[in-house]
Amino acid sequence: MPPGEGGSRQRVEEMEKMLDEMGMTVTEYDEGLVRKLIEKIMVYDDHFTVEFKSGLETEVAM
Repeated sequence: MPPGEGGSRQRVEEMEKMLDEMGMTVTEYDEGLVRKLIEKIMVYDDHFTVEFKSGLETEVAM
């Protein structure tokens, strides 16, 4: 396992566990949930990047 991967994997598992324990489907914006899951959002001219507190990032085209 590469250095640092174990910590990221654990954070992802914790995030999945928290969502499972909520026992509900998210159908609208939830400020508390956003603050628990998202570290930052970076906006560019043609896309934005969401960085989760787990360390994962996703890029979204506009």
